[in-house]
Amino acid sequence: MAEAITERRPRSRPGPPMTGHQPALDGMRALAAFGVLLLHVAATTGVAFEDSGFASVLVRGDVGVAVFFVLSGLLLYRPWASALLLGTPGPHVGGYLVRRALRVLPAYWAVVTAALLFFSPQHTRALWTWAQWFLLLPLYDPDPWWRGSGPEGLYQMWTLAVEAAFYVTLPLLAWAVARLASRGGADPRTRARRALLVLGGLTALSALYLLVVYVPTWRPLAGTVVVRYWIWFCPGMMLAVLAAWARSEPEDGPVRRFCRTVAGSAGTCWVIAALAYVIASTELTGPRVLGVDTFWTAFFRTVLYAMVAVFAVAPLALADGRASSPVGRILGGSVPAFLGRISYSVFLWHVFVIAVLYRALGWEPRTGGFWPVLLVVCLATLAVATVSHLAVEEPFRLLGRRLPRRRRAG
Repeated sequence: MAEAITERRPRSRPGPPMTGHQPALDGMRALAAFGVLLLHVAATTGVAFEDSGFASVLVRGDVGVAVFFVLSGLLLYRPWASALLLGTPGPHVGGYLVRRALRVLPAYWAVVTAALLFFSPQHTRALWTWAQWFLLLPLYDPDPWWRGSGPEGLYQMWTLAVEAAFYVTLPLLAWAVARLASRGGADPRTRARRALLVLGGLTALSALYLLVVYVPTWRPLAGTVVVRYWIWFCPGMMLAVLAAWARSEPEDGPVRRFCRTVAGSAGTCWVIAALAYVIASTELTGPRVLGVDTFWTAFFRTVLYAMVAVFAVAPLALADGRASSPVGRILGGSVPAFLGRISYSVFLWHVFVIAVLYRALGWEPRTGGFWPVLLVVCLATLAVATVSHLAVEEPFRLLGRRLPRRRRAG
């Protein structure tokens, strides 16, 4: 009796993840957060203003902001990208906005309350002070009572205000991309191509918008508009489209192969990111003092930061859900992943911690001591951020998970 011969086919891989947690991206978020922390410690100790290569490298730690924005574009746009490719209803906008608010605002409010009461009590009697800071509106105040980008303990929050503007406008942006990409009942492949073209056009428009900010003179308020930062958000959205497109293809599809090539070339991508960062640390991107840029220095820095962020994130974002590079596995390890989970609280609290430590210990700003200050700041920030994450972030995040995520069909 002849035995039936059954060919065993390899199981098809699902392609780049479109939902759920990616530990390697958490690790990348941790690197971005500590890059920003390094910059602020360098500025406070005065090292950032020294004439040295080390100072030049440290002072561009704000590239972490570009990494944050690319990650936000990638992770938040993924549900809309999937809906665009599959032809299904997109996310429930009300639930999305409430989840974002629960994720971002409670921990932010805690920092704002602590910083205003501790460092600026003379301004806390004004209701408008609380309103503008609690509603993330300080960027739009043409005549603020503080100097620079914010009062003591809060000067990094301008980036959160920009990110909040992206959160609020993302549903409208996703709707516009879908409308342009789906004209004429296009097939999924055509919709994906059109979406990439639209998002690429918005990225280019954002670069050109720098003309509005710097020509003929610098207009600070114009630089706070979210369009100014589409050059970092939209590439992340493009990565989400590529991931969704790859998942819709068979194993040997061209986009699936492209994603595997990018993920498999992680070392090359990170070398390119490192080279772009080194170039951004030169005089090509202007002086180390904010607010004295020209159009060209701002343009080169913005573009180079976009390159750093995209080439750093792309190999992780486009990796198959069942495979990763060695560095991706390191970034996804338990310690980097945990640091990534608390990275939002690290971002929120580290400037407050620096200011409190300098007052409590009697340190004078710009008197050096970068390494010991960095050690103390890191330890204190990690302790405060862990408490903030567990006591404030997590309860509200879990509350947000109960909200609807998809619109009903029809």
